[in-house]
Amino acid sequence: MTVTYLGHSCFLFDFDGVKVLVDPFITYNDLAKSIDKENITCEYILLSHGHQDHMADAEYFAKKDNATLIAIYDIAEWFKQKGVENLVHLNIGGKAPLPFGTVKMVTAVHSSVLPDGSYGGNPAGYVIQTVDKVFYFAGDTALTYDMKLIAEKFGQVDVAFLPIGDRLTMDIEDALIAAEWVNTNKIIGMHYDTFPNIKLDKEQAFKAAQQAGKELILLAIGETVTI
Repeated sequence: MTVTYLGHSCFLFDFDGVKVLVDPFITYNDLAKSIDKENITCEYILLSHGHQDHMADAEYFAKKDNATLIAIYDIAEWFKQKGVENLVHLNIGGKAPLPFGTVKMVTAVHSSVLPDGSYGGNPAGYVIQTVDKVFYFAGDTALTYDMKLIAEKFGQVDVAFLPIGDRLTMDIEDALIAAEWVNTNKIIGMHYDTFPNIKLDKEQAFKAAQQAGKELILLAIGETVTI
């Protein structure tokens, strides 16, 4: 599979031709001006919570591509009122079978409110399990002991997508603990640099990861890697 970084916490996964867009926030991200939304297509959209910087472009892609939007029940219902037809309603602990594997919604410790002030349900993360790999997309979260349950259930996570910008989520030190708890050695960082208050000291982050024996990957916006 491949993953393309589209800025902030937005990624496009390609599971052997099945494309999954996670937390789409392109239009209002000044750092993602090089990304042309028209050239992006997807079959599925995963949303972690209701903040604008994680779902600003969700309606656009859901309608443009007739994509299936997967979110916590309250957010899915909000998009239903906006005319999004293909929806998968989840809540914490639930999972959905998809063509490439399963997507399980797990705990995140954060806040969630929709752009118009509507209730956004609980924030969430996702564990994506394919035939031979396990990925953890943490969403926006603090370090939480519930992360240990992921390792207990899935054994090992091949790659964890973790927020590292501090202030609004974990910092790199907490993310490294999270990586240990979910039993992974590979971290793809997210939720940093987009705004002044989440500016990342990259040199310090790489040094901390090296000392912890973890591989930290910081992708350039638009960069695609094979996992």
